[in-house]
Amino acid sequence: MFEYKGIKIRWLGHDSFVLDNYIKIIIDPYKITKHDKADLVLVSHNHFDHLSVDDLKNVCTEKTVIVAANECINMITGFAFKEKIGMFPGQEKTILGTKIRAVPAYNLDKINPDTRKPFHPKEDNKVGFVIQMGDVVIYHTGDTDLIPEMTDIQPDIALVPVSGTYVMTAKEASQAISKIKPKIAIPMHYGTIVGSSKDADDLKEMVTSCQIQILEKEK
Repeated sequence: MFEYKGIKIRWLGHDSFVLDNYIKIIIDPYKITKHDKADLVLVSHNHFDHLSVDDLKNVCTEKTVIVAANECINMITGFAFKEKIGMFPGQEKTILGTKIRAVPAYNLDKINPDTRKPFHPKEDNKVGFVIQMGDVVIYHTGDTDLIPEMTDIQPDIALVPVSGTYVMTAKEASQAISKIKPKIAIPMHYGTIVGSSKDADDLKEMVTSCQIQILEKEK
C-alpha cells in the first residue's frame, strides 16, 4: 500500500488497483482475493483480464457505479450494481464527486500474429482513465503503447504497464513517463499473464525524472 495526500493506493495484481479516500475506486478487477466493495469501478477495455464479470460481481453492490469503455457495456450484466456508464476517449464525467476522463489506449507495434492486427486497436476505443480525487490526479494508462495522446497529462501519479508483449516494455514505459510528466509512477501489468518483477525493477533503474514506487501485490 502506498499513500499520497490521503489517498491509499493498493495494487491487486496485473492492472487492478484500489484508490481509497472519500470514495473507494477499483480499477480493472481481475483475480482479486480480497473482495472490497467499491463505490465506483472503472473498466478500461473488454479483454478477460480487465473485464472480469466474476470479479465485478465480488466488488459491486446495488450502490456501485461502473464506468467502462463503451465496448464493455453490453457485457456488464447479470449482477447487482447501481448504474453503468460507457465512455469513449475524450469524454469526461463527474461521478460521486470525482472527475473521470477517458483517454485513448491502443497499440502501435504490438501485433497479434493470428489477426495481424494490434492486440489493442485504436479503432476499438479502449481507454485509460485520468481520475481527479480532490486535488490529486491519477492516470491509469490502460493497456497501451507509448502514444502521442500521453503528452503532458502531468498527473501526480501515473500507473504504467511494463511487461511488453501486449503493452509497453519497461524501456518504452520510461519514455512514456518523460512525456506524461508525473510526480510518481507505479508499474503494473506484470506478474500475472506476462512480465515479472524484473520489468518493474528495470523501470526504476531507467527513470530519473520522477519517483518510481513499486508496490507489493496484495495477497
